[in-house]
Amino acid sequence: MSLLDVIFSRRSIRRYTSKTVPDKVLKSVLKAGRLAPSADNAQPWHFIVVTDPEIKRELSKGPWRSFIKDSAFTIVGCGEKSDKWSTVDVAIALENMVLSAEAQGVGSCWIGAFEEKEVKELLGIPDNLKVVALVSFGYPAEKPSLRNKKNLESIVHYNRF
Repeated sequence: MSLLDVIFSRRSIRRYTSKTVPDKVLKSVLKAGRLAPSADNAQPWHFIVVTDPEIKRELSKGPWRSFIKDSAFTIVGCGEKSDKWSTVDVAIALENMVLSAEAQGVGSCWIGAFEEKEVKELLGIPDNLKVVALVSFGYPAEKPSLRNKKNLESIVHYNRF
C-alpha cells in the first residue's frame, strides 16, 4: 500500500476484533512515533502503552470512548509542559503511529474527549507532563465509509487569505 493509499483509506475505528496485535507490529508503531519530527529535535514526548484490560476499562468510562476497552492497546501521548511545542510534537508523533498502524492493517481512533486529571491519576503520570491525546489501536471489526469532508476550495488559500 502506498503512503497516499494509507492516508486516503484510513478511517477512525471504534469497533475492534479480539485478535492480538503482534509485538513486532506494536514496536513498529512506536518506532514510527519515535522518528517523528519535533521542534529543535527536542522530542518532548512520553507514550504509555495500555494493554491491561482493567486499565482499558477505566479509560473507557465516559462519553465517546467506550470502545477503548475493546482495543488491543491504547497509547496515551504525553508532552513536557515546559516545552512550548510539545502539544504539536506529540500530535505529530501520534499521527505517525496512526499511519504506521494503518499500513499494517491495524485500525485506530484518536481520542480527545477525556479528563486529563483522571487519566494522569490512573496512569501515574507526573505533574511535569500533560496528556495530549489517547489513541486506541486494534484490528478493525468495522469498515466505516468516508465521512463528509470540506472541499479544497473552501479551506485552501494561496499566498493570502
